[in-house]
Amino acid sequence: MALNLNDKKAIVAEVAEVASVAHSAIAAEYAGLSVGQMTELRAKARESGVYLRVVKNTLARRALQGTDFECMNEALAGPLVLAFSQEDPGAAARVIKSFAKDNEKLEVKLVSIGGKLLAPGDIERLANMPTKEQAISLLMALMNAPVEKLARTLNEIPTKATRVVAAVRDQKQAAG
Repeated sequence: MALNLNDKKAIVAEVAEVASVAHSAIAAEYAGLSVGQMTELRAKARESGVYLRVVKNTLARRALQGTDFECMNEALAGPLVLAFSQEDPGAAARVIKSFAKDNEKLEVKLVSIGGKLLAPGDIERLANMPTKEQAISLLMALMNAPVEKLARTLNEIPTKATRVVAAVRDQKQAAG
């Protein structure tokens, strides 16, 4: 079914809105995937907070103009599915990478984060980025470490003083 002008404008507006707030984007060639496999991919993307959309390349180029992902425009070619990480920068990469393991027909073509176009092989690095919760946990552990060390150090002062007093007491008892 051919899209009319209003449908095309709506698609461009929707993708542009998502791209303007997304953290990272992945474009993957999906030729050869069945409808069932694409449905499975969409379900996994939804669960992970990833916006997934098959868009004609000409519409995708228009939608990506003025966003951090404009760097992808020149390389958009062939049947591509776009995946945008909305909450966690590595979410789209994790979804696409794990799905591509089981489905060889899904081939990563473009990876972009922070306005930079990365090599398709960099999806591994992006997928291994910590989630928001993991990053907060690491940050809290880092911030908590000096406080814990200070508390242990301060706690050792009375402990050492108690040992010295006990040693002096033991010496006096042994001498007297």
